[in-house]
Amino acid sequence: MGVTSATIWLGVLQIATVVLILVLAYRPLGDGMARIYTSTRDWRIERGIYRVIGVDAGSEQSWQSYARAVLAFSLIGVLFVYALQRLQAVLPYSLGLPAVPEGLSFNTAVSFVTNTNWQSYSPEATLGYTVQLAGLAVQNFVSAAVGIAVAITLVRAFARRGSSTIGNFWVDLVRTLIRLLLPLAIVLSIVLIAGGVVQNFNGFVDVHTLSGATQSIPGGPVASQEIIKELGTNGGGFFNANSAHPFENPTPWTNAGEVVLLLAIPFALPRTFGRMVGDNRQGYAIAAVMGIIFVVSLTALSWLEVAGHGTATQLAGGAMEGKEQRFGILGSTLFATSTTLTSTGAVNSMHDSYTALGGMMPMINMMLGEVAPGGTGSGLYGMLVLAVIAVFVGGLLVGRTPEYLGKKIGPREIKLASLYILATPTLVLLGTALSFAIPGVRSDIEKTSILNPGVHGMSEVLYAFTSAANNNGSAFAGLTANTPWLNTALGVAMLLGRFVPMVLVLGLAGSLAAQERVPSTMGTLPTHRPQFVGLLTVVAVVITALTYFPVLSLGPLAEGL
Repeated sequence: MGVTSATIWLGVLQIATVVLILVLAYRPLGDGMARIYTSTRDWRIERGIYRVIGVDAGSEQSWQSYARAVLAFSLIGVLFVYALQRLQAVLPYSLGLPAVPEGLSFNTAVSFVTNTNWQSYSPEATLGYTVQLAGLAVQNFVSAAVGIAVAITLVRAFARRGSSTIGNFWVDLVRTLIRLLLPLAIVLSIVLIAGGVVQNFNGFVDVHTLSGATQSIPGGPVASQEIIKELGTNGGGFFNANSAHPFENPTPWTNAGEVVLLLAIPFALPRTFGRMVGDNRQGYAIAAVMGIIFVVSLTALSWLEVAGHGTATQLAGGAMEGKEQRFGILGSTLFATSTTLTSTGAVNSMHDSYTALGGMMPMINMMLGEVAPGGTGSGLYGMLVLAVIAVFVGGLLVGRTPEYLGKKIGPREIKLASLYILATPTLVLLGTALSFAIPGVRSDIEKTSILNPGVHGMSEVLYAFTSAANNNGSAFAGLTANTPWLNTALGVAMLLGRFVPMVLVLGLAGSLAAQERVPSTMGTLPTHRPQFVGLLTVVAVVITALTYFPVLSLGPLAEGL
């Protein structure tokens, strides 16, 4: 199917529908989340959970204690998912599949606990239902809840005065699960089932094709995992084809619906931020920056793919290689932009088959730090860290006091924010460099991992480390990543890319919460006006450009130009 005016307008209609739904959901969803984290009452089921795990819901934690709780909880998750995979052969509903090898088990456990959902394997041929449900699906819920909890601590820090605590991790975690993620997932999974997404325990069913051959069709509890995969910006597919598979994403309207699901919470969190700090205009400013970056990225990717530069693409009538006919180009670019500007990483088309510069756009989306709107929680705290940087830069430019929401941005705050900005690029560039600098590793990657040698192969490896360090999980499909080096290196990148920034954010929250609010003066930079929206947008883009332009020039830019 080539590019026609009809397909273009259908794609535009789908994008407009998604935008309209997000706008309508912004206020009620954002306000609802604000009530969740400011309520002084615990539900009965929550009180029961607190008694079981031995938590005093009335006590709060310092940022150090909160960080220890996050790290301990996540470590237990890694060990549990690793053990499930290694014991798969003796578990019920394993579908006769063997235990997952050690290296792959480590990579997968880390991947799902860090909200990355990088998959170096074919899920339907590797994991049984017990591992999928008790391991991966559970982590899809709790990893999303951890991200939101950390974001809320930073919001509280701006709202509080002279406080030595930033909240209670266990209360934030339980409330996110019980009041937000589980109710939405239960209701909306029914909508997915009605749309044709599979939900069964049939295992593999052998059928006879029209040609007389036999084909094995996998089933499974797909809808229950698909819903939290999108809602929690996780992205790991039940099938190897991910959201390109008709059992996960059967129609154009389910495609648009899944885009809404993965964008809804991240785009509504700025409203939560505005409500909790007592100034909705601050939330509008953050949401505006997210929206501007999203629209520009989507427009650029859509134009590059619709234009379809290249002889083969022009002869084929459009850049449809690696894309599904039922979604078309704009349905594919909308999904790709949404999943790489968040931490979702799901795919309904193969990014490796995009045009050279088109394939660069999902990479740039992740390099921006996934802040437009970003993952559940991680997008908001990433944007707030950039806001701290922007306030500091703005103060230097015009000689105004570096303050944000009544909190002074001093040496400690700017050091923590700077380390946050540097952490992920360091992992991306170091991982990519080591993959080509170590002779034995380079030889192994070139022989067994890279499908397309040369410049595009460089892009495949760069994309992998960008995805892992930013906890995205999408991949250039041409890279075979189930190797000892990539399983280990990408696993380490996912761990450090998740928890180093989180600890820095919690440290920043502790520093800000301890401050008293300073009154606004004529020298205070207004952070709710269009000028600040523009400054924050430029800061986000310039930081990315200065950091990644050299390596992009070795990969997708070189290929495209």
